Amino acid sequence: MHIIPLILAVIVALEHFYILYLEMFQTTSPAAQRAFGLDKEFLADPRVQTLFKNQGLYNGFLGAGILWGAFFAANSWSVVTFFIVCVVVAAGYGGLTSSKSILIKQGIPAIITFIALLIFR
Repeated sequence: MHIIPLILAVIVALEHFYILYLEMFQTTSPAAQRAFGLDKEFLADPRVQTLFKNQGLYNGFLGAGILWGAFFAANSWSVVTFFIVCVVVAAGYGGLTSSKSILIKQGIPAIITFIALLIFR
């Protein structure tokens, strides 16, 4: 894989590991409050914590899939492209149903990475 899409893909993966960290381990932190635009009382609800931990796990799987594709898969381009498209779709859905900032924060880096993957294929 060409270096430019590789670097961009790693950035998207790291972003998703950071989201995992916030959602699974720092749910009520000021950083999580800012990132998700939610107050501490809401984030402290055990039901919300369970949902966030589940969502964090999915974000971790996306990050792991991107890194696996980038560094270990036999057909790295296809694997990374698949996981980047998953991020684009998830960001689009989140942008439509939850917060437009998801589309900006997660969608734009993934879209740029997808375009780089297509250009440097």
